[in-house]
Amino acid sequence: MELIPAIDLRGGQVVRLLHGDFAAETQYAVTPEVLYARYADWGARTLHVVDLDGARDGKPSGNLPIIRALAAGQRLRLQVGGGVRDDAAFQGLLDAGVSRVVVGSLAVTQPDTVRGWLQRHGADSVTLALDIRLAEDGLPYVATHGWKTQSELLLWDAVARYADAGLRHVLCTDVARDGALAGPNLALYAEAVRRFPGIAWQASGGVRHAADLAALATVGVAGTVSGKALLEGRMTHEELQPFLPGA
Repeated sequence: MELIPAIDLRGGQVVRLLHGDFAAETQYAVTPEVLYARYADWGARTLHVVDLDGARDGKPSGNLPIIRALAAGQRLRLQVGGGVRDDAAFQGLLDAGVSRVVVGSLAVTQPDTVRGWLQRHGADSVTLALDIRLAEDGLPYVATHGWKTQSELLLWDAVARYADAGLRHVLCTDVARDGALAGPNLALYAEAVRRFPGIAWQASGGVRHAADLAALATVGVAGTVSGKALLEGRMTHEELQPFLPGA
């Protein structure tokens, strides 16, 4: 399993949101460039970047020059999302040097568009970001538009829509655990791997310490995205080494 460090950008600064709430923002006194170099030095191979301004406004933002500069470093493969609503935004990120474009709300609202991107650009150029909330019966339903809209679409049905389109990468976030350091939803990811073993699942939300990474590796996810725990130094480099492909 690969650890994928995450950087969330808002107004050019590194931040984290609690449960995706812009009113519950924590700013960090470190630049994206410093984090990029730190994670590359540790042995990471992929960096997950979220353009929060783009996600909020539904279009590319002023963070794009930072993303372009990070991609130019060529030490880490960039996986970037936020504000990808049309062909121009998708192509713009590829042109900026991004390896995989993360598509969230559109994967639910415009599946034909996203299927077209998969077919034209290939499975390794697209990551579906499917954010879920668990209903009272425990079933995972997809939330969209910065988690403000709760759909009636089950995670499993959302993935099945792309079964014949070559889908490979899915990033799944349990919204209730994002930024909360509450531990990952191991049962959710185990079920995801069981239902769709051909998908390279990325887990996101709740990672607190290296034991959580080991537990996620056991359930069979291909990668785990972690932001807050790394930013706050809750795991040492030595603890992370088994999950860093270049360490």
